[in-house]
Amino acid sequence: MNRKKINFDLCDFCARYDKQENFFVKILRERFDIQLTTSPDYMLYCFGTQVHRLYACTKIYFTPEVDLPDFDECDYSISSRYVDDPRHLRVPYYVLSLKPESLVKQPGEWEQIPRQKTKFCCFMTTYANRKTRLRTDFFKKLNRRKKVDSAGRALNNVGFTVPFLPQAKHEFLQPYKFYLAFENQSCPGYVTEKLVDGMRARCIPIYYGCPRVAEEFNPKSFLNHHDFPSEEALIDRIMEIDRNDDLYLQYLKEPFFAGDKPPAACDPKRILDFFEGIFSSTAHPVAARKCLLGRWMLVKRNFPHLPLPQPSI
Repeated sequence: MNRKKINFDLCDFCARYDKQENFFVKILRERFDIQLTTSPDYMLYCFGTQVHRLYACTKIYFTPEVDLPDFDECDYSISSRYVDDPRHLRVPYYVLSLKPESLVKQPGEWEQIPRQKTKFCCFMTTYANRKTRLRTDFFKKLNRRKKVDSAGRALNNVGFTVPFLPQAKHEFLQPYKFYLAFENQSCPGYVTEKLVDGMRARCIPIYYGCPRVAEEFNPKSFLNHHDFPSEEALIDRIMEIDRNDDLYLQYLKEPFFAGDKPPAACDPKRILDFFEGIFSSTAHPVAARKCLLGRWMLVKRNFPHLPLPQPSI
């Protein structure tokens, strides 16, 4: 079977991002003949250096943050947000690092977990500033009740820093009963890797973030900040679970996924079908309608290897 050839590129991702190993490229190659080129017909771009503005092709905006797409700049978008627009696909950031089978508990698995859990609770954060105040304040409150091991660059109290690499983080989390999994902010749809990192290590996540998280994850398998009338009440519940083995086991027995099956967001067919629609569309790219040359000569000066954009047509 001949697969459709697609001239594709990625732009404005961080410098260490490997295009060949990109999450989306790997999925797209299951259905399409993806040719990575600097003269693409389709471009997936992030929010980095704005180099994408040099191109007049069809553009798909991707963000792991809570930003909303600007359809005056992009033709399609992929983000964590719920956006009621056929040009948008919700792919929460946790999907990019999650193998759904890793969160499916095996029969009797809960009986083995308590033997591994020799420590109370852990926390990792890179920043402790105004934007992360809710997260850091909660850490301090819980830490006053019982020590929480903090192994990030900020608020470190263990004497070493755990790299923010999946395997290193997983190994650090495994001995802990609880894990503070606080998002940067609470926004519908915005669920990063923090919650699933705790679940993968079989911790009980203490979660703050997406108010609709229970639509995808079983609320009986973790502690949701939104479910408690106060932080003191949440901390009291944590301490109660820590003291009561039977109560702790109740959480361990619960499946992580709502309905005990991976949410639709984890289905790669959704992504492939979305791109199928993009690659089949005859719509004129938004960027091709705009004059790019004069406005973005500074970008060209900083990135001289890039081709000049096509003139407006």
